[in-house]
Amino acid sequence: MINEMSIIFDAISTNEGFARVAVAAFVTHLNPTVEEMADIKTAVSEAVTNCIIHGYENRGGKIYIHCTIENGVLYIEIKDKGVGIEDVEKAMEPLYTSKPELERSGMGFSFMEAFMDELEVESTPSKGTTVKMQKKLQCGDWILTED
Repeated sequence: MINEMSIIFDAISTNEGFARVAVAAFVTHLNPTVEEMADIKTAVSEAVTNCIIHGYENRGGKIYIHCTIENGVLYIEIKDKGVGIEDVEKAMEPLYTSKPELERSGMGFSFMEAFMDELEVESTPSKGTTVKMQKKLQCGDWILTED
């Protein structure tokens, strides 16, 4: 069985914590390890922060999160309809930032890549960016049951 959830929220910094907690709550029933939960929350936080700061340049917009759990694997898709990324490969290089004046570390994609099992970034300039991540949880196969 598959379990899914989708949320849409405003691209403002106060909602970064909401996104972290929402995705964490979605996987809680699988009893993830403390490390797995921290990894997921950090990756979500980095992706959402990128949407706010880079995608929408702090001008507002909507962030779309879709999560799926299938056979113990968490799939996360985080999307904005912002400015997009001209050169995804360059943007994914450690320490690269398009906003050095904001004292950004340039480690967002590196953290996502380190904390998740797979990371894919799709972007079109002027249309937005989609970050797809997945993580196999130690709980193994999971079967959806109705209480």
